Amino acid sequence: MPLHIEMTRDGLHLPRLALWLDPRRSRRGDERVVVSHAHSDHIGSHGEVILTEATARLMRARIAGKRTEHRLKFGEAAEFRAVNERYRVTLVPAGHIFGSAMALVEADAGSLLYTGDFKLRRGLSAEPCEPRRADTLVMETTFGLPKHRFPPAEQVWADIVGFCRTALAEGVTPVLLAYSLGKSQELLLGLAAAGLSVMLHTDAAKLSRICGRCGLAVPEHEKFAVESVQGKVVVFPTTAKLPANLGPTRTAVITGWALDASARFRYRTDAAFPLSDHADFCELLELVERVAPKRVLTVHGFAREFAATLRERGMDARAIGQEEQLGLPI
Repeated sequence: MPLHIEMTRDGLHLPRLALWLDPRRSRRGDERVVVSHAHSDHIGSHGEVILTEATARLMRARIAGKRTEHRLKFGEAAEFRAVNERYRVTLVPAGHIFGSAMALVEADAGSLLYTGDFKLRRGLSAEPCEPRRADTLVMETTFGLPKHRFPPAEQVWADIVGFCRTALAEGVTPVLLAYSLGKSQELLLGLAAAGLSVMLHTDAAKLSRICGRCGLAVPEHEKFAVESVQGKVVVFPTTAKLPANLGPTRTAVITGWALDASARFRYRTDAAFPLSDHADFCELLELVERVAPKRVLTVHGFAREFAATLRERGMDARAIGQEEQLGLPI
């Protein structure tokens, strides 16, 4: 019987291997879980996980509890046994955030590359993406429409730095709204390189220290304190409420969705900058070319639309919807 991948309500599952790929719910018992990175929507209280050292440490900072951890170095193949057969897992850099990984799963029936969240563009805080060839490619397609094309990073950084310098020159505190893990470290490295003093929210500072202990060159910065914000660029989570006594501020949200001109109105900020840790439409196409799979399965974002684009190009491609369950041979 061929090896199958299924999309269930709990997420992507390889039933013959008892292996899950970033499931939405915690998995226990004899099942193993590949955790691609430590963003909150990709982790859970699993019993046994396969992940990188950095993701393991970041995950421990976010979810307490005991679990069996298989911490793999990038490029290291680890062999596992399921009830029915043996298989190998190799983690390679995904380029999404620090420690993020794609998972190459190899079994007798074939190979599968699961991207998780990824980007091919070279960032400042994530290891450069290194996809592998595989028979089946399971890829995230957050920005899966042709209109989703990010401007050059140099232009985006110039805009962000200019925004901050203008605010500081006018005696106003620039506040950049970004995820505590991933985008905050990216901003810290970029702003420090531009000679700006940075103040991180407590959560971002904590996670940055962990990244530093795992090998990321984290620049000097301060932990957020209202009384010391003058002359600093403040990096704050998108979901956190700014203190009322912070004084005059100018806010900007840092997100790939800033491609939409209405983003700053939607986020209620003064500006929005399209600095993303996801692949844009052109990178999605490039990844498919580099992996050269026989079959592509798309998940998240504009999965149906991107799968249709691939079929127009003569590829065997299909979207896995959240409500549908597919069994597809690798």
